[in-house]
Order: sequence, then C-alpha cells, then structure tokens
Amino acid sequence: MDDHHLQFKPNTTVAAVIHCNGKFLMVEEWQDEQWVYNQPAGHLEPDESIVDGLKREVEEETGLKVDPQSLSGIYYFHLPRSNLFYLRFCFVVELENWLETSPQDEEINRAIWMSYDELCRKSEQLRSPMVLEGIKDYLAGNKYPISVLKSYL
Repeated sequence: MDDHHLQFKPNTTVAAVIHCNGKFLMVEEWQDEQWVYNQPAGHLEPDESIVDGLKREVEEETGLKVDPQSLSGIYYFHLPRSNLFYLRFCFVVELENWLETSPQDEEINRAIWMSYDELCRKSEQLRSPMVLEGIKDYLAGNKYPISVLKSYL
C-alpha cells in the first residue's frame, strides 16, 4: 500500500500554561544543540484521557501535581524542520503561590518561572511558536471549560 492510502495521524500533545503572580512556569530542555524553553508538555499516551495526560506530563517535568482549571486553546501546526504535524491541547493552571519544582524527566534541565517579557526576549529559544501563542491566548482571557473534552476509553 502506498503512502496515499495510509491514515494521517498528527502527534497529539498536551501543554500547560502555569501562571502565578505574573510569571509562567517553563521547562528548559536540550533540543537541536541548544537549551530551549517550553511549557510543561508532551505526547498523549494510549489509554489516557487528554486531561490525565496533561497531569502526568506536568508532574514528570516539574514534580507538581496540578488540576487544570480551563483550556486556553487547541492548536494544529506543522513543524517544518521535522515535517511533523501536531495537535496541541493547551491548558491553564493558575496557582496562588510559586511552588518548588523537582523535574523527574531526565530530558528536563530545570523548571523556571519567567515573565512574559523574559519569554519574548528569549523568543529564539522557544521550542516552538506555540509556546508564546498559548501564553498570548491565556493573557487575552481565553478560558474554555474542560468539560468540552470528552474521553471514551
């Protein structure tokens, strides 16, 4: 069977815009020979709801156990350098206090609280354009109820 008959399956990922007192919790990871910044994020695993995937990724990458309050957006994008397509569910987690982090994932160098201005200054070091887009949508007030997501596993 040639490629034209194979079902197309974009990579499904989850990400968290974690906000506290004007700063966002980012993770620093090594990619393409440089340190890059991303929200705590990762790929959905089989037999895992979208929300459960988000909770797992945040805990692996930051050590924090969180419950997202809302969804800030769903993004579909193409990454030319790898020719991969991603469907990204971006959640909002608002915290009262900055929490101590302890990343468990070996690929994460550290978790770091950064302001929007700091992130804009480091735009060349963001893992993808979706990192800033998710934060911009959060800052614009995009908050959709998590109840729009249905899992039938």
